[in-house]
Amino acid sequence: MTELLLVIILGIVEGITEYLPVSSTGHLILATELMGFDANQWALFNVAIQPGAILAIVVLYWRTFRDVLVGMWQRDASAFAFVRNLLVAFTPAVVLGLAFGNYIELLLGNAQVVAWALIIGGIAILIVERLAKPTECGGVANVSLKNSVGIGMIQCLAMIPGVSRSGATILGAMSFGVDRKTAAEFSFFLAIPTLSGATALQLYKHGAQMPPGMTGWILLGGAVSFVVAVVVVKAFVAIIQRYGFAPFAWYRIVAGVAALIWLAMR
Repeated sequence: MTELLLVIILGIVEGITEYLPVSSTGHLILATELMGFDANQWALFNVAIQPGAILAIVVLYWRTFRDVLVGMWQRDASAFAFVRNLLVAFTPAVVLGLAFGNYIELLLGNAQVVAWALIIGGIAILIVERLAKPTECGGVANVSLKNSVGIGMIQCLAMIPGVSRSGATILGAMSFGVDRKTAAEFSFFLAIPTLSGATALQLYKHGAQMPPGMTGWILLGGAVSFVVAVVVVKAFVAIIQRYGFAPFAWYRIVAGVAALIWLAMR
């Protein structure tokens, strides 16, 4: 398989999985291994194409960001609450990411860890879906400061590949009583500083070691992930409001079991 095809496929995988509770990092690792490439050699690429998915949220929710900026200029309390909630939720990932970044990187090429995390995460989704009692919040700005801190702490579980950043934040929010739509949007918006920070850190640490030609591949992969993410995010919100998260839970379990079988047989 050529590197061009691999780049396009990984861009598609990133765009599909970044905002679904199925783990984009886990799928990128498994996809790279499945296609016969060394996941460790493509770990930087998999992180560096995330800005494409970030841009999808900025484009889809540009009116929300515009309203927040205007509201802050006009000293609107809800606009400041929106920014406050995202900042406090982002902070735990910064602290733990800087403290344990080297240990986390050791897991980024481990397909077995991904497979088990997919299964365990799927079971966790089914449990939260059954037990959580979410109520209508009316938007990210209305989430309490305490719950925002809790969501940020739970997001840190996604440093284990296969856990899913979006899944951890969404289910964490729901377990605190936040409704599905607000939980999903909180996860979308929180992805912007979280993924931007992770990308910047990895490029700072390993950018000098980037193989020749990788920059072009990153731009292509990011563009593909942007286009795919725009379509997926729109569909995702509609699906969870109608069917909840159970379909994604069962997908995770099946995918995890299939991955374990494949890893044992190869």
